[in-house]
Amino acid sequence: MTVDAHHHVWDLSVRDQDWIRGPELQSLRRNFTLADLEPDVRAAGVDRTVLVQTITVPEETPEFLALAAGHDLVAGVVGWTDLTRPDVADELARLRELPGGAHLKGIRHQVQGEPDPQWLLRPDVHRGLAAVAAAGLAYDLVVLPHQLPACAKAAADHPGLTLVLDHLAKPPIASGTREPWATAVRALAALPNTVCKLSGMVTEADHAHWTVHDLRPYAEVALEAFGPGRLMFGSDWPVCTLAATYGDVLSAAQELTADLSADEITQVYETTATRVYDL
Repeated sequence: MTVDAHHHVWDLSVRDQDWIRGPELQSLRRNFTLADLEPDVRAAGVDRTVLVQTITVPEETPEFLALAAGHDLVAGVVGWTDLTRPDVADELARLRELPGGAHLKGIRHQVQGEPDPQWLLRPDVHRGLAAVAAAGLAYDLVVLPHQLPACAKAAADHPGLTLVLDHLAKPPIASGTREPWATAVRALAALPNTVCKLSGMVTEADHAHWTVHDLRPYAEVALEAFGPGRLMFGSDWPVCTLAATYGDVLSAAQELTADLSADEITQVYETTATRVYDL
């Protein structure tokens, strides 16, 4: 059984995805639905997925929960809510009472877009993260390398919260640069309540000319730092289609993890995600 722990869907007739700007993202300016994803997922042997938020609007998470309730492919949802609102604990409880609310497994915010590199350490965000932990949910980190120190401090401040690093914090793969990213990733991984997704690498590489060789140094840092028991595969579909097909992304990940034992491979492609997101 294989779990894809990170993908998206969107319908531009419901609302705009205002982050899809510029000619380099033009191919993403269309609808991407579960019906579009399912043939690729089934062909790849993926059995369950985790659907992850895309924009910071309160309407999206209830829609995703309802979608998960109506489709056996989606085993979990990482949604969004405003962590800084005083009643965030009540809001998390409300989301869980909605149709499909049992599929809510985590919360995410586009921290990468926050100008304050210490955003995760603000008192109101600290209170929100505590509420996520109290609700038994995970917290996904979509951050850039310079924000990793704040991630490590947040993990230390909330030992009861599992923090999931999306896309390896988007290292500069296209340039081949590894520092200070690698040191910061290792510092985050030193906290036992942190997990990492083997995801999003192809879109940080040269979209037209990437190879598995380009990705390997970054994947090796993640594998060494977190270990297979705290690493999970994610396709980042459809964003990955900027650089690769769904099958290409999975094949690359499988090549990068080919030297692991059978048990370790099961951890990366099933067990870690199942445990972290309580699938």
